[in-house]
Amino acid sequence: MSDNSIASLKQLPIKLIEVNFEISTKSKALNKAMEILPNNYDLAVILDADNLMEKDFLSKINNAFNNNYVAVQGHRIAKNTNTSFAILDAISEEINNNIFRKGHRVLGFSSALIGSAIAIDYQIFKKLMKSAKSVGGFDKEIELKLLRERYVIEYLEDAYVYDEKVQKSDVFVNQRRRWLSAQFYYFGQDFPKAVWYLITKGNYDYFDKALQFIQLPRILLLGLLFIFCILSLLFNPVYLSICWFVMFVGCVFVFIFSIPIKFYNYKTLLSLWSLPKGFFLMLFSLFRSIGAIKILYILNIQIINQ
Repeated sequence: MSDNSIASLKQLPIKLIEVNFEISTKSKALNKAMEILPNNYDLAVILDADNLMEKDFLSKINNAFNNNYVAVQGHRIAKNTNTSFAILDAISEEINNNIFRKGHRVLGFSSALIGSAIAIDYQIFKKLMKSAKSVGGFDKEIELKLLRERYVIEYLEDAYVYDEKVQKSDVFVNQRRRWLSAQFYYFGQDFPKAVWYLITKGNYDYFDKALQFIQLPRILLLGLLFIFCILSLLFNPVYLSICWFVMFVGCVFVFIFSIPIKFYNYKTLLSLWSLPKGFFLMLFSLFRSIGAIKILYILNIQIINQ
């Protein structure tokens, strides 16, 4: 944060903890905070600097913990939809909310965590964070640890936190590249272990999470399926072309059903023209992510050695 932001925060009735690390990570900052703060808290609630909570957010979180949950994911929604990429980002978030949070809870799986609007039992969070060493994907590391220990992560659809959405294509792509790098990193780290836990302990929740990390970003998935449909029509037998077409249409319908009705409007229709641009930028970014994954491994090794 800038010096002006720090000065403004110091005027508020809060406890402000300033940190300065050679390699700065969210994990380090959170651990430093818990090192300084007293130990008599019930819950840790994690928010990003641009997040805004609804007035009843904490009350709903508290009610969930009274029902014996130790980890809860709130409903993070868009604070802004002022550009095409902000709209696409907001829609992407809601698709994730419906599939990987609400949908997973309906099927008996844990909700996926995001990087903010999270609440976790303070003692459990402090314990898990002590061994959190990752550069990127702090929420993924915590989620994997919770699921490995068979904790259930609840999702509160009506506990809202408003989140600033990216407004430019370069920020959109860079954000997705970081997420993709973290995904592939954790897939390599946890998938073999998750298979073992599934076979020996019946831990389907942990396996489900580790398996999700091999997924491509949504915009890449749709674009590649569409290209494979066209190529299959040109070079493959009819039955293979039909298979690719069914997969593409099925994927499109899953996403359509997962988008809240408020996004079915003219602004969303206009934002769809940005999808091809986003696809080609992401495709280029995918190849760059291979290098990013190597850097992530090196940085993680450096932090662990520290």
